[in-house]
Parts: sequence; structure tokens; C-alpha cells
Amino acid sequence: MNFVSFIILLGFALLVSLILHYVVKYFVRKDLGSFFGELVIAWIGAWLGSAVLGYWFSSWHFDKVYFIPAFLGAIALAVLYVEISKTFHVALEKE
Repeated sequence: MNFVSFIILLGFALLVSLILHYVVKYFVRKDLGSFFGELVIAWIGAWLGSAVLGYWFSSWHFDKVYFIPAFLGAIALAVLYVEISKTFHVALEKE
């Protein structure tokens, strides 16, 4: 992966994290640490998106980063991160 691919994935992750955290208000906590956690997880999801979801729309890609699977992967992993974190938080409160 070259630097431009990294920046493209970071852009997708930043877009997904901003939308989830500040627009939809879907987060673990309201602080900035939660936002950066979502950002890292969304970047990993974007990185894995093409490999897991496939190589869709061959005209919309750069190097080996396919835009739609990367965006969907970022959304999927960020939502999964928030759901798992909230589940463990509720479970710890009940103990």
C-alpha cells in the first residue's frame, strides 16, 4: 500500500467517523477519545473492505482501494465497534 492509498482510506474513515459521531450521535462516549477509536476502527474496516466485500465497480478505484467496498467496510466495522462496546458497558454495569 502506498501513501496515497493510506490517505484515501483515512478519508473514508474520517468521513464515516464524523457522520456516526457528530451527525447521527452514534458513539460509545461523547468525548474525543471515542471519536478517535471510531476513526481507527473505521480505517481498519475500510482497509479490509475490498478484500472481504469484493472488488465492485472496477472504474471506481485507486491502486487496490475500491471505493464502495472500502466505504461499506468502514461503516460496518465502526458500527460493530460501537455495538460491542455498548454491550460490554451495559454488562459491566449490571455486575
